[in-house]
Amino acid sequence: MGKKAIISVSDKRRVVEFAKGLAELGFEIISTGGTYKTLKESGIKVTYISEVTGFPEILDGRVKTLHPKIHGGILARNNEEHRKQCTENGIDLIDLVCVNLYPFKETIAKENVTFDEAIENIDIGGPAMVRSAAKNHQRVTIVVNPDRYDLILESLRENGIVPLELRKKLAAEAFAHTAEYDSLIANYLEGQIESEAGTAFPKTLRLNVPKVQDLRYGENPDQKAAFYADPDAGKGTLAYGEQLQGKELSYNNWVDMDAAWELVNEFEEIACAIIKHTNPCGVAIGSTVLEAYEKALEADPVSAFGGIIALNRTLDGDTAAAIKSRFYEVIVAPDFSPEAREILAAKTNLRLFKVNTAEKQHTKGWKIKTVNGGFLVQDEDNGTSPVSAWQAVSEAKPSAEDLIELEFAWKACKHVKSNAIVVAKNKQVLGVGAGQMNRVGSAKIALQQAAEKAKGAYLASDAFFPFADSVEVAAEYGIKAIIQPGGSVRDQEVIETANKLGIILVFTGRRHFKH
Repeated sequence: MGKKAIISVSDKRRVVEFAKGLAELGFEIISTGGTYKTLKESGIKVTYISEVTGFPEILDGRVKTLHPKIHGGILARNNEEHRKQCTENGIDLIDLVCVNLYPFKETIAKENVTFDEAIENIDIGGPAMVRSAAKNHQRVTIVVNPDRYDLILESLRENGIVPLELRKKLAAEAFAHTAEYDSLIANYLEGQIESEAGTAFPKTLRLNVPKVQDLRYGENPDQKAAFYADPDAGKGTLAYGEQLQGKELSYNNWVDMDAAWELVNEFEEIACAIIKHTNPCGVAIGSTVLEAYEKALEADPVSAFGGIIALNRTLDGDTAAAIKSRFYEVIVAPDFSPEAREILAAKTNLRLFKVNTAEKQHTKGWKIKTVNGGFLVQDEDNGTSPVSAWQAVSEAKPSAEDLIELEFAWKACKHVKSNAIVVAKNKQVLGVGAGQMNRVGSAKIALQQAAEKAKGAYLASDAFFPFADSVEVAAEYGIKAIIQPGGSVRDQEVIETANKLGIILVFTGRRHFKH
């Protein structure tokens, strides 16, 4: 009795070539529905599933492979008793199962998909065959991934069988395939229920995120690390960007790239951010990419050494020439001009990373952080409060130009670690106070860095001032206006101090802590 293979796939990439290869090796091919039609039209000898089961497909195709002659042939062990029972019941052994599942993920990703359409794309017979074959991998080869076709054919040609070690790996891949599939369905159904109930987060947090690569090490050389990419996030996200040149990205590179990319995408205008240890040491808006870069660098050229640059426009040749003379780890941008690529090619260690902003993003909108034994999940801190929602609480009122400058400072401050203070003017960050244990300490650092440029500049604070001391320090340096959320029990004291010192004070009503 010859070997038998069942092939029933939704993803039909290279399935014809695979089936031909199996047929040449003496396999009898059994198939269903669309796969049967595809193989038959390609000239492959193929047996329809109903000829094996003696039972027609019924219920609009919902029942076709759920039959003892299929599952008995897959699950039978390679022992005398099982073979005897199969013979008594007219069941032929099945040696290979090639199955992948109805496109549930693709279905629910479509716009305006109905609930009924989603339900009809839940595969039943496919997962059952996959799990049966994977369970019985001691005898049966299970294939769920078209990328494995060549490997399996090569192994069969060389050995006459698929070795047990490979069958075990294929079984693990198969169970991962069905686990991810069931997770997608559970998440979808729970999401429907939670949406109706107005619940923000799922009852169970399920993450099916494949590993992209192991990293050289983590934050420190004695820590192991790896990078995973959310398959649902969309090709327009940082995770699916393309590295165009340079050495391998590190754990710290990814962390800083994320911080830099989020910052520059706060702005519709041409913007540049230079990040060091997740904090911006330079942020600016310019009329050109070169101007934005030069203004960002001017804020703190010492700290910029070894930093990460992010741009929200294509890196051009002029800017690349300006960058070339300095040391940076990574440049992230939507694209790089041919001239820029040529100029920076000599810097072989410099990583150029392109994020395809023309593609869509489908992020969950969550930030997930681990704690000892658990996970914290929160909404992303998207956007900022609009200028129309701000409240000028001081006697001195901001002009239209003041509001533009305050908005720039406010957006930049959002991306600084708390306690965060930013001093800015002319859409250029002049000083940054980050991560201090008290707010006045951060204010002093930012103001000292800005020095004489602080006169007539704007100061942003990511949270309210608990005391009036930061306003007093700002006045010593000649700050014109301050923007902060408000909400302190001492707000009135802070307002009175600003009035006394002639400083414009604006409350946004929204805090932007970044821990």
